[in-house]
Amino acid sequence: MDGDPAVEPELDSFSLTFPLPYRVGFIVTLAVWGWGLNLHCLYRCNIDVPSLIKYPTRTSPHHVPHHFTTYRLATVLSGLFGVSITLFWLLTWRIPSRVIAYDWLPLTYLVALLAVFLVPIRDLPSAGRRRFLSTFRRIAIGGIAQAQDGKFGDILMADVLTSYAKVVGDLYVSMCMFFRTGGSATHRPDRDCGGTVFVPLLMAIPSLIRFRQCIIEYFRVKRAPYKESTGWGGQHLANALKYSTAFPVIITSTLQRNTSDPDSKAVMNKLWLFAVLINSLYSFYWDVAKDWDLTLFAEKRERAAAHHPWGLRERLMFRPVNLYYVVIGLDLMLRCTWSMKLSPHLDKFSDFESGIFLIEFLEVFRRWVWIFFRTEAEWLRHSGTGGLGVDDILLRSVQGKDDDSDDDDLI
Repeated sequence: MDGDPAVEPELDSFSLTFPLPYRVGFIVTLAVWGWGLNLHCLYRCNIDVPSLIKYPTRTSPHHVPHHFTTYRLATVLSGLFGVSITLFWLLTWRIPSRVIAYDWLPLTYLVALLAVFLVPIRDLPSAGRRRFLSTFRRIAIGGIAQAQDGKFGDILMADVLTSYAKVVGDLYVSMCMFFRTGGSATHRPDRDCGGTVFVPLLMAIPSLIRFRQCIIEYFRVKRAPYKESTGWGGQHLANALKYSTAFPVIITSTLQRNTSDPDSKAVMNKLWLFAVLINSLYSFYWDVAKDWDLTLFAEKRERAAAHHPWGLRERLMFRPVNLYYVVIGLDLMLRCTWSMKLSPHLDKFSDFESGIFLIEFLEVFRRWVWIFFRTEAEWLRHSGTGGLGVDDILLRSVQGKDDDSDDDDLI
């Protein structure tokens, strides 16, 4: 992440065809399709995602698998998007004055999109949406369920939110432009609208949520008995430190964008480069070593003594094996999309609206791939300990719950 809401000087061709509100809706719709594909592919690999997130399983073989109901919701969202944007194109014909005047149409679409998640609609997966909203309410303040109540689902959703931070920022920019006097949500995206305080704050909230969740888990471990067999919780503090590295990136990017002094801007640029490098490399290490349980960063002696493909692990659910190496390389590359700013040929790419959208899309794609291997690792942790992961064993020993009132809001 680089947190740089670059701007263009006028209403560009990309925004004439694909205004900012529609980009937000498109990525949300894409997220539902992506989750359905996650569930479908993991189901085909005999990984029971519902059991990992403590979601009620199908009680009859005649019931359709969970991914089918997710696909049904995604189809409705896609139809809603297709109808709205087609009508917008027919009414505007890429004429700037019309694009600006008909901003109510994409905003109406966003309201309808929200209603699909909030309003009970027949023939749509209402139980899944209730579970989604319940989980979202809990994690929105940094809460996290107990292991036996669906902690893994809370972690997945909160981690996904960190990849949608820029999308949330775009949504705020759209609303800011719409409610501003004489403004329009489909005008040239004015990323200075709230860009000094509110947009950086919104982008920081997902990382702050995961930071608080890690601190909660640390104190749960501290209260647990048998610490000699479960550790002292240092990994949760290290994980919290990882999420905290996002804050200097956002702060230095904001300061760099809002200063006009060349010397100050140069200093902020160097600080930003240092901060984003630490954030990207630390996050990449954590993806590979901790989230996916691969041994790429293990000590040389440990890798030499192991009987598994180099840098991986003994049990692998996906084939071919080379897929893991491809994904590791892809994760590193997509963690470092900010490096385009260092290229004399690509440094302006992220200043274009199409470039900003592509970077947001690539981050969402990276997170979609990450979910497969994060879920695989969680499944192997459970199956390797008789159905319980290390944290599950640990947290079942904890007496009582955290002080979070939302921890009781479970399905």
